[in-house]
Amino acid sequence: MAGLRAVLEAELELEMVGEAGNGTTAVSLARKLRPNIIVTDLLLADVDGVAVTQSVRAELPDTQVIILTTVSEEDASVVRAVRAGAIGYALKKAQIDVLLQTIRSAAEGQVHLSPRAAARLIPEMRSPKVHLPLSDRELEVLRKLAVGRTNKEIAQSLHIAESTVKSHVRTILEKLGVQSRTQAAFQALRSDVLTPNELQAA
Repeated sequence: MAGLRAVLEAELELEMVGEAGNGTTAVSLARKLRPNIIVTDLLLADVDGVAVTQSVRAELPDTQVIILTTVSEEDASVVRAVRAGAIGYALKKAQIDVLLQTIRSAAEGQVHLSPRAAARLIPEMRSPKVHLPLSDRELEVLRKLAVGRTNKEIAQSLHIAESTVKSHVRTILEKLGVQSRTQAAFQALRSDVLTPNELQAA
């Protein structure tokens, strides 16, 4: 992770507030520091990145998790991590600007899924279908957050205040019983609120 630390420290708008050598320590530090974003390796010495994601998202809903991995984006472990609440992932071999964009997107609450990952996830999430107990406005917000729009972008497109969008997002997560925008996007797929083509075209 030394290379990642150097990259992050070189970015003026990003502040690295902590570093952990294993998953257990990472979760403990997260409770103490409450960072906006955690970047965790998928393969750790003690618990894996999926477990870290589940713990962080359950205890710290305002903290986003990015998975850093060497495995294929179609790998089952990556799928499990995203389903656990990770907002996105980055391959270790990715270029620095791609990694930084993933982090910036997470800071804005944007879901980061590539077309290949979306294609891998869609078959699992489309059955059984579920009915979403959301109002028409909440469904509009859900469609837009599911394709990676930020709260600001959603507010502008719907001509409402950003604070109103934030309130809608909180309500959507509560009604759907999920911990993250990513999981809400999966619910949109399962209910046919959002089509696979819409997600992959985003």
